[in-house]
Amino acid sequence: MLNRRSVLTAAAALAASAALAAPAPAPDDLSLGNPKAKIEIIEYASLSCPHCAHFNEAVFPALKTKYIDTGKVRYTLKEMLTEPANVAAAGFLLARCAGPDKYFTVVDQVFRSQPRWTQGNVKPILAEIGAANGVDAAHFDACLQNQAAVDAVVGRAKRAADQDGVNSTPTLFINGKKIEAVPLTAEELDATIAAATKAPSANKGGR
Repeated sequence: MLNRRSVLTAAAALAASAALAAPAPAPDDLSLGNPKAKIEIIEYASLSCPHCAHFNEAVFPALKTKYIDTGKVRYTLKEMLTEPANVAAAGFLLARCAGPDKYFTVVDQVFRSQPRWTQGNVKPILAEIGAANGVDAAHFDACLQNQAAVDAVVGRAKRAADQDGVNSTPTLFINGKKIEAVPLTAEELDATIAAATKAPSANKGGR
């Protein structure tokens, strides 16, 4: 669907990066929740990552209902690219083309579509998700062929690796503190948030 060479440039950078300052949302990252919330959660995720899909299905709904929708948490997704990196990039391009209001809906649907990828041809599945969210086939193809948009998604993934030092997905930061073991249940999420918010916040990096 995309030029694999340009997409894989970002994926290759993941292995060479080292941890730097605590991350902060960038202007081109998309977020949910109260911008003034006392708890800031940043998730680094790839749409082709099965562990990210599990977190999205098993844990994120509780995070959204209990913390984001109630104004307690500001959540930001940082886009990364894991193999197949071109599929992850296509999913993020689709979500961006659907617009900010539908971005997280598309992200959720792409994650939940992973079990259907067994035949190898993912584009019809992504096109189906696009059609359900106002992105018709012609618009979807235009999104995939928009070189500026492709460069932007690759750049965001590279930034996550080079500037933020993140080399695995999913990775969470809560109030600037990196969570070494990503919660796998809603109960673990509660405990992780409680522990992270009791500890002194890490210095948050700027952009």
